[in-house]
Amino acid sequence: MKIEGLQSGYGDVQVLWGVDLEVPAGEITCIVGSNGAGKSTLLRTISGMVAAKAGRITFCGKDMTHSAPDAMLGAGLAHVPEGRRLFRGMSIRDNLLVGAYLRRDARADIERDLEAVYAMFPILKERQQQDATTLSGGEQQMCAIGRGIMSRPQLLMVDELSLGLAPRAVEKLGDALREINRTGLTILLVEQDVVTAFELARHAYVIETGRVGIAGETEVLSADPRVRQAYMGI
Repeated sequence: MKIEGLQSGYGDVQVLWGVDLEVPAGEITCIVGSNGAGKSTLLRTISGMVAAKAGRITFCGKDMTHSAPDAMLGAGLAHVPEGRRLFRGMSIRDNLLVGAYLRRDARADIERDLEAVYAMFPILKERQQQDATTLSGGEQQMCAIGRGIMSRPQLLMVDELSLGLAPRAVEKLGDALREINRTGLTILLVEQDVVTAFELARHAYVIETGRVGIAGETEVLSADPRVRQAYMGI
């Protein structure tokens, strides 16, 4: 996926001011920055939830700049939103199956993918009939990620993986993302915890007030004094 000169916002309030970035296929790329920098707005614009005012979004070789969310999902882009956004009153199993609602392949294939999600997150299978919103924060994040995987995406976008979670839960989710990535799935991770993001991703973009301030390989950025002082507390 390639983003060029992307601008967007909410009504008269502009949040993104010409963002350029590229997400290499088959890798984990992260977007970091302080709260309110525009990270979540960037993902919402990419997925079609917020309209782009200018710029270009190219996904799988196609211009998808003004595509609706269902078109983006159908093209192979799944968005795990900030706060998980699971459906209250629906079981874990049904929340997961919502991720497959656009699929037109055989029911057996969908069930096979559901079992793969359960294998990755066994707690979800144990509690599959439980209301998904009654899970712990970490378990809800597992369900939200699983729901994204159920669409069989080519790119999985995860907004704030660690938000409000205990360190042990974040570690388990990070291991899961690595496992998912090893299957060849491209991942774009938005994360306020820079240390966590850099441990998972190979490439990083630092968003500062709606613009890309710094970009590069995480190994290099980890040693950059600007990043260490502003975002890593070192």
